[in-house]
Amino acid sequence: MDGQAMTGGMMAEMSESAWRARLEELGDELGYFEPLGGGHAAFFSDEGPVLIVSFETRAAIRAREEQMPLGYSLAREAGHSSLTLIADEDSWFRDPAIYAYFDRLVDEAFFEDFDRVVFYGAGPGCGYAAAAYAVAAPGATLIAVQPQATLDPRVTGWDERFRAHRRMNFTDRYGFAPQMVEGLGRAFVIFDPAQSADAMHAALFARAPVELLQCRYLGADVARLLSEMNVLDAMLEAAAAGEFDTATFWSLYRARRNHRRHLWTLAGQCNARGRPWLEAVLCRNVLSRMSGPRFRNRLTQLEEQLAAEGRPLPETV
Repeated sequence: MDGQAMTGGMMAEMSESAWRARLEELGDELGYFEPLGGGHAAFFSDEGPVLIVSFETRAAIRAREEQMPLGYSLAREAGHSSLTLIADEDSWFRDPAIYAYFDRLVDEAFFEDFDRVVFYGAGPGCGYAAAAYAVAAPGATLIAVQPQATLDPRVTGWDERFRAHRRMNFTDRYGFAPQMVEGLGRAFVIFDPAQSADAMHAALFARAPVELLQCRYLGADVARLLSEMNVLDAMLEAAAAGEFDTATFWSLYRARRNHRRHLWTLAGQCNARGRPWLEAVLCRNVLSRMSGPRFRNRLTQLEEQLAAEGRPLPETV
């Protein structure tokens, strides 16, 4: 029984040791599973001429229904190869064992065996690592969601979110992520500009070949909402096919128009800014396209408020 055939229910019952043993078993079957130092591992599945390289934490993997790496699941479904770097904790993948591992892959011309290589990571640490280690595969495509550039306090001392991690060394090998992307074919950094720290990190990546994709109002967990919109999987599939660009992203991102969580966030922004008329228009538009008790109740409140203020909504807007 392979990783896809194992149900989420069965995986949920697995202990930590059994889960790791399952990855090791799959590695022996499909490629390899290799511990890297004391807190990391590499899981390689050799399935096809396209390679998806992802950076994921153990907690994030185990939180998924099938408890398999996202990169592996997407690649396997499309017949691609995958290489997942797994961190036991939030380490930003700053480990000499990982430096040595990527050095070895470069020496072995590992990435040259593939027709196309896509690096992916989401969140401060995993997005950072995807950008930092993508230098090992010149010409590759990078998709980094909310990446940090570095935690070196001399450069990003304004980021107060991860003070305890600043003691890690970001000045040696593969250290400053924005410098590591210059030899890539395409690179995309996705973030919410309203998240000030994320936006400041993204600004450090503003160099060729990076394209900054601003997703306003997606909040502090951009990857989760993109996944809920079914945009994330489609992005990686398009990148694996060599077809991902900014136009493709904005076309896929139109899915936000039907994502209730995002729409409710927009309504909240209107409310916070004291724009009841605009919020009412938004609620009416949502209800014209889909059901939504929360939007209907809120629209009723807003219509009463606007009528009392002498500026009711017209019949059609």
